[in-house]
Amino acid sequence: MLRGIDVSAYQSSSYDTDGLSFVFIKATEGRSYVNPRLAAQTKHGRDAGLVVGFYHFLWPGNLEAQAEYFVKHAPEKAGDILAVDWETTSSGTHASNAEKDLFIRKVKELRPSHQVILYANRDFWLNVDTTSYAGDGLWIADYVTAGKPRIKAKWRFHQYSSEPHDKDVADFEDKAALKEWANDA
Repeated sequence: MLRGIDVSAYQSSSYDTDGLSFVFIKATEGRSYVNPRLAAQTKHGRDAGLVVGFYHFLWPGNLEAQAEYFVKHAPEKAGDILAVDWETTSSGTHASNAEKDLFIRKVKELRPSHQVILYANRDFWLNVDTTSYAGDGLWIADYVTAGKPRIKAKWRFHQYSSEPHDKDVADFEDKAALKEWANDA
């Protein structure tokens, strides 16, 4: 298993990269938020030689506009991974299955040379999801032993802890395999 983390504006722009192969960075949310540390966090990950991914926190409604907003603000470099973060919003709502699926497809249409994946927690995957559509791969959050999420679906990334920050593993043989997959959209 490869180790990685995901970061947002709550984390430093000089996060620890020792022992990591990848980082996911929050880029956008809805149609009005851009992570103010996006550029610095991206540079830090790239300078450390990490595979870099970006995620968008999805709100219900205006899916095409959200997809366009995301790809407008997420840096674009070959081998970057794009993800949709599908969970409950601060207002207690969430995008529907159809909206989640449409968003993934629209991002893939706008950035066809990038892998586009779904981030969901175990509860959403098992109890909210009805389509099992995760684009090019599933990034599952389940706070258990790294690499052993309690789901039957094939997954690519597993967020297994949020202490002291979000920690992830990737189901690839080595970093070269991850890079090859990321570049093979």
